[in-house]
Amino acid sequence: MKLKVCGMREPDNIAALSALQPDYMGFIFWAPSSRYVSETTPVLDKSIKKTGVFVDASVDYIQSSIPTHQLQAVQLHGEETPGYCQLVQGFGVEVIKAFSVKDAFDFSMLEAYENSCDFFLFDTKGALPGGNGYAFDWSLLKEYPSQKPFFLSGGIGLENTQEIKELLNTDLPLYAIDVNSKFEVTPGLKKIEELTQFKNELYEL
Repeated sequence: MKLKVCGMREPDNIAALSALQPDYMGFIFWAPSSRYVSETTPVLDKSIKKTGVFVDASVDYIQSSIPTHQLQAVQLHGEETPGYCQLVQGFGVEVIKAFSVKDAFDFSMLEAYENSCDFFLFDTKGALPGGNGYAFDWSLLKEYPSQKPFFLSGGIGLENTQEIKELLNTDLPLYAIDVNSKFEVTPGLKKIEELTQFKNELYEL
């Protein structure tokens, strides 16, 4: 089980989180977000996959951001097409394609993306593309038709470890847990002690 912590912004907070060694650390390159990273981002330990989160950005912007920020993964959180995703794959990074879920989800739409990304990500549909702070109905994942590994996101906190354990006891290819707002003091500033507890509990599952 992998852990991704998203929406990082504050240098001291990033350094403290780096000591915890999450598998992925996410930086949001979408201006309307309260966690938007507008300028530089710190160099991370190579064992932490530095992930840029983009929403319907131009391919040129993503291509230039990869070397500028030394990104190892790109998360596409908008209405990006399979062809667009394949272009980003060509830049030599992992591609995570996000889909928003609420009360229902048409899993048949995933088929077109099977060969266009490395992972799917399921997040809660809300007012913004991410960081809305509440979970969708995970029972919908029973209908997941693919073997492609996926990230689970959307309002996940310390209280969800038992539910995560139950998912791990299924045949679902759950690859990583993606956390953000439930571990924040303010947008972009994470509670390191709670994340430490969560990581320890997650890795025991």
